[in-house]
Amino acid sequence: MVAVVLQNLTRRFGKVVAVSDLSLEIAAGELVALLGPSGCGKSTTLRMIAGLLSPTGGDIRFGDRSVLAVPAERRGAVLVFQKHLLFPHMTVGENVGFGLRMRGLRQKEIRVRVQEMLELVRLPGFEQRRAHELSGGQQQRVALARGLVVRPAVLLLDEPLANLDANLRMEMRELIRSLQQALKMTAIFVTHDQEEAVMLADRIALLFDGVLQQFDRPRAFYERPRSARIARFFRNENFLHGRKECARTVCGVIHLAAGGGEEHPDGEYLLTVRPEEVRIADTQVENSIRAQVLAAVYMGTYMQLLLDVEGQQWRVHGPADGCYPVGSVL
Repeated sequence: MVAVVLQNLTRRFGKVVAVSDLSLEIAAGELVALLGPSGCGKSTTLRMIAGLLSPTGGDIRFGDRSVLAVPAERRGAVLVFQKHLLFPHMTVGENVGFGLRMRGLRQKEIRVRVQEMLELVRLPGFEQRRAHELSGGQQQRVALARGLVVRPAVLLLDEPLANLDANLRMEMRELIRSLQQALKMTAIFVTHDQEEAVMLADRIALLFDGVLQQFDRPRAFYERPRSARIARFFRNENFLHGRKECARTVCGVIHLAAGGGEEHPDGEYLLTVRPEEVRIADTQVENSIRAQVLAAVYMGTYMQLLLDVEGQQWRVHGPADGCYPVGSVL
């Protein structure tokens, strides 16, 4: 296992700054997600770590060693792309063993390691199949096996699940996490899917416009987003303006639980409330807020409500068996 350190990493394309002064310390054996909308610089960062792009400024270290002058094939990092890029003229076994052949390993050892890796990615007995005989999920497993078989120090994944359907994505998430833990390797993956990042990563680095916004445990992005933009990116559009003393808001006094903001100074603030944290109550209780129903959509396990709260639109989750006529007041 090896730690990966990015120090003031910057990449420009002409006048466009794709990544700006990015610093991250990724612990050995950690699985980190680079998360953000399209064009935020996450794939550019991954390619710099892999050695496929040279940074305009800053440093990349694997452990205590800078790898800026180390060519991609010698860094000990393997990049698995969104597109599978399997060799169509090769069998599955030949595809997985390709990197081992390039390293000059003997055929017997290659065969053993290929079989071991196909077992790990749950494709035993697929050695003689061709790429066109595989499903999309199977092709992605072969691509993953091809990267892992060389036993890289760092595994880099560039939106590897983007082309898969929902059920396959769930299965592959579980597989990637189990492989990363079993092989005890440092892994960095790029995604624009918040759910995927939360499910897979030990920590998430959120980027907007090439700038790091927050590097934290997944739970912190829900409970302690550092800005309204971060909260909105994690699908929270419910906000209240107020003042810190007594948590006085436009909807009245809100009582904060322990750890709910007492470490922050008094003054103006913006409180955010996630849709699933709101409870529909029949009677007035602590922290009650009156709201009018603008729309109600059945989502299977809950009702998604659009409410008017003091002139603002909130999205709230209510019980699936509830009745919420448009225009009614909660």
